[in-house]
Amino acid sequence: MYQALLTRRYLTSKVMPLLASIAVALCTAMVLIVWSVMGGFLTMLLAQGASIIGDAAVARPVVGFPHYDAFITELESSPEIEAATPTIETLGQLALPTGELRIVNVIGVRPDELEEVTAFSDRLWWRPVDEGDPAVDWRADPENLEVMEGLVADGSTLSEPDVETGVVGPAMVLGIEVTKFNRRNEDGTYTPRTQFVPQSRFTLSLVPMSRRGSIIQPVSVSLPVANEYRSGMYDADSRWVFLPFDYLQKQLKLDEATRVVENFTPGGVVIGEDGTPTVQLPTSRETIPARATNILIRAAEGYTGRDAEAAAEAVYRSFAETNDGYPTWDGWEDTYVYVWEEKPGLREFINAVRKETGLVLVLFVFISLTAVFLVGAIFWSMVSEKTKDIGILRAVGASRMGVAWLFVRYGLAIGIVGSLVGGALAYVIVTNINPIHEWLGKQLGLYIWDPSVYYFTEIPSRVELDKAVIVLVGGVLFSALGALIPAARAASMNPVRALRFE
Repeated sequence: MYQALLTRRYLTSKVMPLLASIAVALCTAMVLIVWSVMGGFLTMLLAQGASIIGDAAVARPVVGFPHYDAFITELESSPEIEAATPTIETLGQLALPTGELRIVNVIGVRPDELEEVTAFSDRLWWRPVDEGDPAVDWRADPENLEVMEGLVADGSTLSEPDVETGVVGPAMVLGIEVTKFNRRNEDGTYTPRTQFVPQSRFTLSLVPMSRRGSIIQPVSVSLPVANEYRSGMYDADSRWVFLPFDYLQKQLKLDEATRVVENFTPGGVVIGEDGTPTVQLPTSRETIPARATNILIRAAEGYTGRDAEAAAEAVYRSFAETNDGYPTWDGWEDTYVYVWEEKPGLREFINAVRKETGLVLVLFVFISLTAVFLVGAIFWSMVSEKTKDIGILRAVGASRMGVAWLFVRYGLAIGIVGSLVGGALAYVIVTNINPIHEWLGKQLGLYIWDPSVYYFTEIPSRVELDKAVIVLVGGVLFSALGALIPAARAASMNPVRALRFE
């Protein structure tokens, strides 16, 4: 009973315990904010990546895979795989009306199939308004998003009718940050600065390459923009350009073709590059099947990306036995089949982020240990100040363990108060971190979060419950730890000497 009474009295009547609680609150908030942002960045990266390329992928850049439709049929027969779609990826150069050039990743897709794998249409930014809405010139009011939405097709078919002839032709969908013509607002929406991109026409230069990686002949195409794509990942939004799969396949010379066999001799023998003799076919031409460079895969319900990856490797291995163009060697799985977090070029970055997150957390935990020493110093001072009170408690029958528990309990109370306040502070800051960042940028010119560096246009803004529990419990335990030595000192006091203390 006396322990609860004294704990409440000390907690509400002394300034020093209040300072200790503030220290615990600040340390707790600091660790939780850092963990939420850095850990949230990694979580968002993994989740967003899977949502825009699928749960797993099979890739062979430049050369590509023939017979991809048959391969996809085999993939979709696996219980672990729900859907798959072929894509073609290449580099291109986009010319803007301002004379600027953008190096972009051009991706050829089948929109209806991509929708089943990644929900492509949900990420198209501009939406048509309902029929019957009054037509207003959007240029008169660039802030009116609804008006601008009424001017665009949905873009989900990657096609658009010609204004003059009405003939439907291929169209592009650009990442919303590609042109830099849009201004991002504080609420995450976009407003055109000077030019509304959809229904504009841009020139895109492509570089077809042979299966050996040599340039064939660059081509330039002029296409309208049907819509813009927003994934929330800056790297994608600032570089991706979508084209119809068949159209890009033809431009890159990846469609089905007939090739004249060099040094043809009917029935003769041709020595290959590897020195292997081959009997010449009784024809001077051969058919080269169409190719796709990537196949995106969505795992079936109840299965993970790792399950889909393993199933794709098994199908690939089986398919390669009866089909040319699917090479295998020791370790081919790590090159051709992967989940998002192991995509070549990204795997090292994700591992680096994991290590940096762990390192930063360790550093901040060490910094938070200052709260332990602060609580210890305050309690040591309190034990010296309350020596006579301790002597009275011991004289009226309080045990050594009872006196020790009094101060440990006091430390726990400070930890609980400080951790709860710190957790509330961290929650408020993290959930409002993007508006705070925008305000700091406007008032002080201090923009810490650069989307071109950190991938995402927004700072992760969600406190995860498991992380919050770990940090809050840690704050309480650290406070109790700081009170242990002073508590042991109080418990070891001789009651007679304590009563005589001046």
